[in-house]
Amino acid sequence: MNVNDIMNSLEAKHPGEKEFLQAVHEVLESIEVIYNENPQYEAAKIIERLVEPDRILTFKVSWLDDSGNVQVNLGYRVQFNNAIGPYKGGIRLHPSVNLSILKFLGFEQIFKNALTTLPMGGGKGGSDFNPKGKSDTEIMRFCQAFMLELWRLIGPNTDVPAGDIGTGGREIGFMYGMYKKLQQENTGVLTGKGLNWGGSLVRPEATGFGATYFADEMLKANNDTFEGKTVTVSGFGNVAWGVALKVTELGGKVITISGPDGYIYDENGLDADKIEYLLELRASNNDIVSTFAEEFPETKFFPGKKPWEVACDIAMPSAIQNELNGDDAEMLVKNGVKYVIEVSNMGCTPEAIDVFHNNKLPFAPGKAANAGGVAVSGLEMTQNAMKINWSSDEVDARLKTIMSSIHEACLKYGTNDDNYINYVKGANIAGFIKVADTMLDLGVI
Repeated sequence: MNVNDIMNSLEAKHPGEKEFLQAVHEVLESIEVIYNENPQYEAAKIIERLVEPDRILTFKVSWLDDSGNVQVNLGYRVQFNNAIGPYKGGIRLHPSVNLSILKFLGFEQIFKNALTTLPMGGGKGGSDFNPKGKSDTEIMRFCQAFMLELWRLIGPNTDVPAGDIGTGGREIGFMYGMYKKLQQENTGVLTGKGLNWGGSLVRPEATGFGATYFADEMLKANNDTFEGKTVTVSGFGNVAWGVALKVTELGGKVITISGPDGYIYDENGLDADKIEYLLELRASNNDIVSTFAEEFPETKFFPGKKPWEVACDIAMPSAIQNELNGDDAEMLVKNGVKYVIEVSNMGCTPEAIDVFHNNKLPFAPGKAANAGGVAVSGLEMTQNAMKINWSSDEVDARLKTIMSSIHEACLKYGTNDDNYINYVKGANIAGFIKVADTMLDLGVI
């Protein structure tokens, strides 16, 4: 395998899909040596088959707003690879959604899901629909229209979508209601469902909890703990909320949150009331975090800025892809950061990752650190199939075990000769080997 040749070929076929190409390049760089040491992969053209989705569905979504006007959005479902199980990945509702973003997310999901050890393949979907500012009725009409196009391609043993940015319990409920009516059955086809109708405890907190458990394993590998550590977090949604809850429980102090309008700095750290307010802020249907400073005057709001200029022990980007760039990374290093955990999908640019690696900082990629969300989605699928419900303690214990096993896989494949742990390499190789070996076992299909 020659990485440059493959990337040139991909770029020629998919020009302008920068997020997708970035995600593929990161994986290929990590696995190049082990791929070339195993000629059976090349003989079966594993890479060529892995970097192209099995199929992509693109469709229009027509719906009526509250004024009776027809609105039209684009909908997508990218079914990337189902070698180890049904396609699994969220539905993102956000104006930024395009095919490049969904392909990058679906490609990442292949390896993330493989790392959980649960039988799930990789996929992703979404729409450029913006739920912000829409009424519940408008969101219901959109979700029903979206599912009218999608329902034939999904199923509990085929493709199991979940929530993502813009898609929470409300949206999943509307989509599941329409799916159930069309399919005429109750089944575990969507995850992130309400607790009354098949959802799992701990699911809203799972991504943040899982990332914090992974971070805790990183600290333990360095004979360290969260106790007394200052932690900068971006975002203010479910993920940031879950991180803040678990970090605080483990003795750390979360000192920032952020939104598109800027970031909040809290010198004293988020307490229980402030963490609870994050849920109100998310439910307020806007992206403004400046109201946090109005609610808690002891905090400071920095408009138009990112939290990576704040000195901290641990940085946990938890908002969106490429939110932390090379300059941000340099600032974090200058200010003495000790660990960086990428909670958002591909939250750091390649330049930022290079800075962390060059400075021998422990850096966890999203495909490993944020696998807790899809892990609990997989546990929800299991509960649905078995027609049972586990307690929150049972789910949380399973989540913690899964995150620990992912960390162990990263150590196995990512520890360098100088004992520096390259978690990016470790996660990519561990996920790739599982998927590639399964593809070999299944033949060319």
